[in-house]
Amino acid sequence: MASTTTATLGATAGRAGTRRLTLAARLLLGLLFLASGIAGLVMPVPPLPAGTPPAMVALFTGLTGSYLLTLVKLTETAVGALLLANRFVAVALLALAPVTVNILLVHLLLAPSGLPIALVVLALHLFLAWSYRGAYRTVLAARVEPG
Repeated sequence: MASTTTATLGATAGRAGTRRLTLAARLLLGLLFLASGIAGLVMPVPPLPAGTPPAMVALFTGLTGSYLLTLVKLTETAVGALLLANRFVAVALLALAPVTVNILLVHLLLAPSGLPIALVVLALHLFLAWSYRGAYRTVLAARVEPG
């Protein structure tokens, strides 16, 4: 009986630790994107430094010269707020996926100096997606009945 109780307590402690880690990851990612989104909406975009690769200049020009940067920053702000409020987390993570992939690709291919933070964002996002994987089971089902 004592071993069963110990095993149960160990499993409960493990789940509590995972819940705390999930909470920390959700709050960190939410704060990061809320701050980045708000900053991008209210502060003017700084010019690129001299010596920026041409591909990065083209990307930067395309983003700042159109609605796209505003759309990305609004998405970051909304997703950050949802993650911090613990509301619609699964949907927020889905909406954030293309942003995270683009952050990673930009830093992987065009601006390697930002790769460490991009990898942290990717790790947080993947950990949270795994933590909330139950919410995606029906979305990822090969066949679904309507209704």
